Amino acid sequence: MEREILDTKRKALNINLNPDIYGTFAEIGAGQEVARNFFTAGAASGTVAKTMSAYDMTFSDAIYGAEETGRYVSQSRLKKMLNHEFDLLTERLCGEKYDCRTFFAFADTVTTLNYNKSNDPHGWIGVKFQIEPGGEPNEIFFHVRLLDTDAALQQNVLGIIGVNLVYAAFYYNDDPKRMIESLVENLTVGSVEIDLISVNGPAFKSINNVLLNLYLVVKDFSDAAIFDSLGNPCLAKDLLYKKDIMILRTKYAQKSLPNFSMFNNAVDQFRRTENVNKENLSVLIEVLMSNVLTANDEVPEDIDLDAVAKRAEEMFKTGNLVIVSNFARHNKLAKYLDRCKPKSVGISTNINNLKFVFNSSNFGGNYSSQLLSYVSDMFTKNVKLFAYPFLDKKTNQVITTANMPVTPDAKPLFDFLILNGYITDIKDYSETDVKTV
Repeated sequence: MEREILDTKRKALNINLNPDIYGTFAEIGAGQEVARNFFTAGAASGTVAKTMSAYDMTFSDAIYGAEETGRYVSQSRLKKMLNHEFDLLTERLCGEKYDCRTFFAFADTVTTLNYNKSNDPHGWIGVKFQIEPGGEPNEIFFHVRLLDTDAALQQNVLGIIGVNLVYAAFYYNDDPKRMIESLVENLTVGSVEIDLISVNGPAFKSINNVLLNLYLVVKDFSDAAIFDSLGNPCLAKDLLYKKDIMILRTKYAQKSLPNFSMFNNAVDQFRRTENVNKENLSVLIEVLMSNVLTANDEVPEDIDLDAVAKRAEEMFKTGNLVIVSNFARHNKLAKYLDRCKPKSVGISTNINNLKFVFNSSNFGGNYSSQLLSYVSDMFTKNVKLFAYPFLDKKTNQVITTANMPVTPDAKPLFDFLILNGYITDIKDYSETDVKTV
């Protein structure tokens, strides 16, 4: 049975007509788009205690405190806004009139497309709310990338997604998947990307934030989810900007743990060949939701998210950053990392994957254009591939780039990449390492 999707005005009106919901809207950077939807829906006096926009940085700092990083579109600023506004509600609104009210504070800090269209439109959006009068607060916040090519359209998206969030907080907090799906209701496909979400509080005590972020990837709200070594969801750019990145690609369903001895050799080789400063090195382990040799990036419908999350949690224990994605091709991963403007990127991969790519029989009639696209996406991004050798059990021969089978139509390009160091073998490995790859 299909569920009914309420339009934005209906959602805002339902909240306005609910006598138990009351709170504040604080918006910075894109107008008071969310509050406006509640006002135009009617009966807003039943919901809105206060709206505000502190656009000037001096005013904003006076209210919420200065940002050490100087960045106002940040998770830190959003959290300060939510805490400040919620504390004011509970401090000032007391007495019999408010005894039955569940309070909320909505906040967003956003930058939309500038006049020259030269910036990266994005923002942080969140709500802090009670599910019972006087109860401990809960929190939902997420990061969005605004993808429309017009600032007015981006403002409209922000207004809709803000209403969706407030509605989800009060009506879907017991159903995390439904809550996430509802965030993009009434939005045009391709207008927004949600690449991080986090929840906390008594209403979400049984919710795993790792699983929530994996669900964003499954629903195509985001290309990937990235976590620090403690398992906290993070923005890729916050962790990887101007970094030298070395990444190990693994599949969530592989039976054994990765060969970290071989990977450590790859990391050492990357540091030497790229003159990487140890302090600037970021090591990531990727957990793939899809088979790395598939022809597309579709996530299987029957994917076991709990198994993916378990594998990610095993990787947290290594002390490295972890990224979960469905990038079936190395070039898709390279394009994603390029958004973070890294200094350099090394990708360690099983040579079987390269053997697949440089074999035209695995592709259709437009193989040449696909291969050129792959190479362009990969190696114009300052990326180098470090290939794991493997033992061919039929011939008992170790396969490297020197004896890897390559079809004639791909051989000249493959030789060019080898000659110029874009693809290189992992060296200084032991015989035991090769047998376990």
